[in-house]
Amino acid sequence: MNPQVQSFYDPATFTFTYVVYDRDGGHAAIVDPVLDYDPACARTSTASADRVLAFVRDHSLIVDWILETHAHADHLTSAAYLKRETGAKVAIGRGITQVQERFKALFGMEPEFATDGRQFDRLFADGDTFAIGELEARAIATPGHTDDSLTYLVGDAAFVGDTVFAPETGTARVDFPGGDARKLYRSIRTLFDLPADTRLFLCHDYPPAEREAHPQSSLDEQKQRNVHVGGEADEETFVKLRTERDAKLAAPKLILPALQVNIRAGELPPTDANGIRYLRLPLNQLGGEA
Repeated sequence: MNPQVQSFYDPATFTFTYVVYDRDGGHAAIVDPVLDYDPACARTSTASADRVLAFVRDHSLIVDWILETHAHADHLTSAAYLKRETGAKVAIGRGITQVQERFKALFGMEPEFATDGRQFDRLFADGDTFAIGELEARAIATPGHTDDSLTYLVGDAAFVGDTVFAPETGTARVDFPGGDARKLYRSIRTLFDLPADTRLFLCHDYPPAEREAHPQSSLDEQKQRNVHVGGEADEETFVKLRTERDAKLAAPKLILPALQVNIRAGELPPTDANGIRYLRLPLNQLGGEA
């Protein structure tokens, strides 16, 4: 059984959120939800998540899962908010524990913050299967961009996270802690071995002015036209291209607030004694403007 898929695009972070479901009145999963964040005043809001919830309610869906393809560095997740609203379980790749260890140290987080992934309801390993109502789903480890990167294969739909983007944009960066260009190349090749009719649903699109954002791509488009891995591009060529390109990239604008929230499964940091929550800014630790 193949799923129905509804996409929601956030132009502020170039991110797609998806509702994947078996049928109206049935069961659903929400993939990579966005929590709106205004960096100028450090204020969060749930407008994007509420649009997703409105669709869920309009189609009388029971949300079983909130699925994170990885701990994102370019947007904050609304997983915790959606969990409270729907009762769904929040899941991510088992590699999140390595991400938590690295960034707990970087941010000097509270000693009691656990780095065993317990903030999430389920940590998926490569090959783990689960159900979304009548739909069969499988987690495929696709590391390279991050340690915890997963692709979720639901019927003929693959939610690929930050592995590939639109063919003219290429692939994800690998210069974050735990990133690895060789792993990413091999992960993409794993995706290329999926059935030819697999629909690829992208986490991001950075469209030029002449077109709208596209949530979906095909395996053939990626194999033939992806500017980084398409055609005859081999591993060594990709590693060289990706490494040289990443050396020139600025840090994502929301990486510092995003990771502090996302490794907590979307929960905000605990309140201080004055009742206010704070995000921390480690000075001179990330690359500057390129």
